[in-house]
Amino acid sequence: MTYVKVCALDEVPADGALGVEVDDTPVVIARSGGDVFALNDICSHAEVSLSEGEVYNGTIECWLHGSCFDLRSGKPTNPPATQPVATYKVRVEDGEVYVSLAGDD
Repeated sequence: MTYVKVCALDEVPADGALGVEVDDTPVVIARSGGDVFALNDICSHAEVSLSEGEVYNGTIECWLHGSCFDLRSGKPTNPPATQPVATYKVRVEDGEVYVSLAGDD
């Protein structure tokens, strides 16, 4: 599995998000409770950037219509979104965040 360095950990706000691109794929890097997550940055409902939303209680909220997505699974936790967003493997090494778009190890 190939991991790509996307940002420094300190660029991602605590309980916040940062939008990046990995191989032309928009990715949101989110921090919640000390953990780091990577999801597709485009809301499955309205096709807007999730990285502009709020992170809280292990979710990220779409700023446009208020749908929240679970940071671990990408599944929506409330309407209007009904489809999940993709999640990606993420690791942190030496203060740098790495993401893999591959689906398996």
